[in-house]
Amino acid sequence: MRLHRISVRNFRRLKNIDLDFDEKETVFVGPNNSGKTSATAVMRSFLGNRDFKIHDFSVSSISAIDAYLNGEGQSLPSIELDLWFKVDPDAVSFGRVFALATTLSTDFSEIGIRCSLKIDDANELWRQYDLAFPAAQDGARKRSLSHFLDLEGSLKKHYSVQFSSLERAENGPNATPLDPKDGKKILSSLIRVDFVDAQRNIDDENAARSNRLSEAFATYYRRNLEQAELAEEAIAIIEQNNENLTSHYHHRFEPLMTMIGGLGLPSDNDRAMKVVSTLSSEDALRGNTELFYVDADTSHELPEAYNGLGFKNLVFMAIQIDHFYRQWLATEEDRPLCQVIFVEEPEVHLHAQVQQTFIRQMWDVLTEGRPDGESAPQLAVTTHSSHILDTVDFSKIRYFRRKSVIDAQNGEAFHGTTVHSLAQFQPEPIDLDGEIVSPEAALSFLKKYLRLTHCDLFFSDAAILVEGSVEKLLLPRMIDFAAENLNKKYLTVLEVGGAYGMRFAGLLEFLEIPYLIITDIDSVDPENNRKNCIATTDNAVSSNATLGFFFGENSVNALAAKTEADREQADGMRFISYQMPVSLDVEGQAHTFHGRTLEEAFVYENLNLFRNNALSIGIDLPADPTELHQDVWKRIKSSTFKKTEFAMDVLAYEPPQQQEEEGANDDDAQLPWNVPQYIAEGLVWLDGQLSQNAGEE
Repeated sequence: MRLHRISVRNFRRLKNIDLDFDEKETVFVGPNNSGKTSATAVMRSFLGNRDFKIHDFSVSSISAIDAYLNGEGQSLPSIELDLWFKVDPDAVSFGRVFALATTLSTDFSEIGIRCSLKIDDANELWRQYDLAFPAAQDGARKRSLSHFLDLEGSLKKHYSVQFSSLERAENGPNATPLDPKDGKKILSSLIRVDFVDAQRNIDDENAARSNRLSEAFATYYRRNLEQAELAEEAIAIIEQNNENLTSHYHHRFEPLMTMIGGLGLPSDNDRAMKVVSTLSSEDALRGNTELFYVDADTSHELPEAYNGLGFKNLVFMAIQIDHFYRQWLATEEDRPLCQVIFVEEPEVHLHAQVQQTFIRQMWDVLTEGRPDGESAPQLAVTTHSSHILDTVDFSKIRYFRRKSVIDAQNGEAFHGTTVHSLAQFQPEPIDLDGEIVSPEAALSFLKKYLRLTHCDLFFSDAAILVEGSVEKLLLPRMIDFAAENLNKKYLTVLEVGGAYGMRFAGLLEFLEIPYLIITDIDSVDPENNRKNCIATTDNAVSSNATLGFFFGENSVNALAAKTEADREQADGMRFISYQMPVSLDVEGQAHTFHGRTLEEAFVYENLNLFRNNALSIGIDLPADPTELHQDVWKRIKSSTFKKTEFAMDVLAYEPPQQQEEEGANDDDAQLPWNVPQYIAEGLVWLDGQLSQNAGEE
């Protein structure tokens, strides 16, 4: 049997989420404060030893508690955790599940149980609250009901955990209340959960004992290896040491005892004194051990605190995970049918290569010496490491996304979370000019790309898909100049060219990650074998597959006519930036320029820098605007033009006055160059989207 899925309601950010578990390892990822730890905490609260607190209720639930008026037909919110288990009817454990069928379900392939933190007696709660904070004449009270429940012991006094059996139905599961004692017993017979916390405190060099790692080894021995024969062997060794130490003490203390005897004490009628070693075998078995590291070449021993934190962290996790598993195996009576071990942020102090092999290493620990026929536990790993993500299959990832959630009762927005299971992600077929990219091929591409690039997409607030290396090099400075607030956000920049941007659309929209596509219009002449042409050429078309896919047309004139609203797509999740015509003043006259690539657009919108040789593309720029347009286009498309060198020159350039006046106020400093308008528009759009989302949250 294994844990298949959980549903959580009204717990912190988790207003109403479903989360499915893989049969082996499930990896929780997402930005900070997206609810990953909350998903672990709710399991610890209902299935472990963590006490609930009033602030475990979601924000909307706290508001409902404070708005509660006794006797007016309102109900107080509860925190709920539904657990659904997959059962193998052919497994040995089925007999135990069958015994529970009368109270749980008649569908033996899946069983469910609900745990609810609910009010015991609303009238009694209100009476106690009224005594503590009576209403004034205007009905106001000094403290809210949630504040009263936050007082020491108050929540535990008035709320308790209640249980119900679950059976699937068309409009949601049917819940049948269980006797609290029976429910608790049933739950403990179904599942055991254990936790390897992120704060492992293994680096205290000044601790009274060497370290917690030593204690972990001692505890592991005491709880898992202290079988009778091993204990007898240890006792025999300790007793022999006691005899040896007693003989040693007799030899060393004999002169002292003789001297004392010369004092007349003890007298002839008194008993003699003897120093005896009383090292307790029981105490020795209870953890009087220290961990040392031995140099292989010199045999020199170093205390535990002198080894690296990463090594200690890995060893500590291995000990804990194996310990929890052995404890589950050693449960002789009513052993839970499945076990889930939560591991929080295993990457702490670990080198990148060790992070990449962590999952496999932990499975090696669990399978080493596992009895035949025994199942392994399920691992649930929360992480911020893209290296760990590189090693797990897409289907094992559960993405937690911060989102503004609307309360169905009062319509107010509050901080919430959505969870997306990558096991359920299936790309749509992509039609590229009649060539169909199958869902399987699209998914394979995404997996390969994310693995090769160590992508941090799953931890970002937004994504920017860029054409090539020049855009990626210049983007940080462009953000500084055009939308500096984006520097406060977590952005993922993906270099995807013009042919692959559409392949990321399905994944990004599935994850609800807003994204900006910065690409080139790539004009070609359809009447001249689709050769590269200046963007203002009559009947020019775009060879950019991304633009053709998202706009359904490739005419440069049609694309140039697209408004900002046209370029915002996917219900505000996507914005597409590409070169647009710009009107510039040349020698006192307005002239329209339309860049084909970033480099072209950059030259046109920073003409003064190229005319005074502050920057260069390797040619002299003619005065005539038409000739200028042609010459810039020809130069940048030539094989001798080095795009990366161009980008590095742009990054290195600073206006002379900034070099001379280093003490000048940054707010008054002149920007060294202009961000091409089409990119600036996209960055401003993305900044607005993220600012809007932050405001809603």
